[in-house]
Amino acid sequence: MGAVTAAIIAVVGLGLGWIAIEMACKPCLEKGREAIDRSLNPDYDPDDNDNIHTPLNPASDSSTSPPSQAA
Repeated sequence: MGAVTAAIIAVVGLGLGWIAIEMACKPCLEKGREAIDRSLNPDYDPDDNDNIHTPLNPASDSSTSPPSQAA
C-alpha cells in the first residue's frame, strides 16, 4: 500500500510541477508553440507577408535619423 501512495504522490507532484512551469513560462512557450505550428504547416510560406508595411528589423529604433554629414 505504501508503494501505491508513493506513486500517487509522485504523479500529483509531477502534474503540479508541470502546471507551475506552464504558468511561469507561458509567453515564451506560446511563442515557441506558434513557431512550431507555423513550421509544421505545409501551407505556410514565410515569403508571404500579411502586412507589407511592417519593418524588416522591428528591434531597431526608427525615430532616430541617420547622422548628417557636414560639407
